[in-house]
Amino acid sequence: MKIERARSDLVVAASAGGTTIALALLSGVAGVVEVSTLPTLAPLVVYAGYLFSRKGGPYGSLDRPRNWAAVAVLVGVVVVAASAVV
Repeated sequence: MKIERARSDLVVAASAGGTTIALALLSGVAGVVEVSTLPTLAPLVVYAGYLFSRKGGPYGSLDRPRNWAAVAVLVGVVVVAASAVV
């Protein structure tokens, strides 16, 4: 595995994992919102999508690790917003 590929995977994994942990902490420890288990794991689905899309190429101009990381965080924000409304 090339080091650049490992770095890209780490960026997306860290953002998805960090967002998942933040959702769990907001729901369980802080009690700010009430988020069930499956929506809490939604950012990890983005990471799985990133991994399964890395089969070869060619990749588009928007298919960058930074964008995948941003989508994982955005999914977490949407889960928190949806849980706050419901």
